[in-house]
Amino acid sequence: TLTRADRLVGQVLGLKGRLPDVFIEVEISFYLLRRLLGVKTSEGAKQAKVQKLQKQEILMVNIGSTATGGKVLAVKADLAKILLTQPVCTTEGEKIALSRRVDKHWRLIGWGQIRRGARVEVAAAAQ
Repeated sequence: TLTRADRLVGQVLGLKGRLPDVFIEVEISFYLLRRLLGVKTSEGAKQAKVQKLQKQEILMVNIGSTATGGKVLAVKADLAKILLTQPVCTTEGEKIALSRRVDKHWRLIGWGQIRRGARVEVAAAAQ
């Protein structure tokens, strides 16, 4: 069945013409946390600071229930352009979470909001 092993997690189902747009690239406004959460440090040491986003960096982007990879194409102050590894069905203004790979684990580094993006045309299903 389709729902076995959570294969539909992150997928969007709706009537034709009534779903939000599908994006392959998003432009976001974001806020980064000051310190990393959940990372063990040596005795008495402060938690590691979150570094600024870098061009070509790979992040995990959570949009709604969808988790997808993303490559940072450009960064300017609190704005970034991210190329998604999988198209995502969402709306402008949707909240997102950003995670970075730290010691082989994905760690939350910040959050943001979708401002605009490159849309993908969805082909009609074969009858």
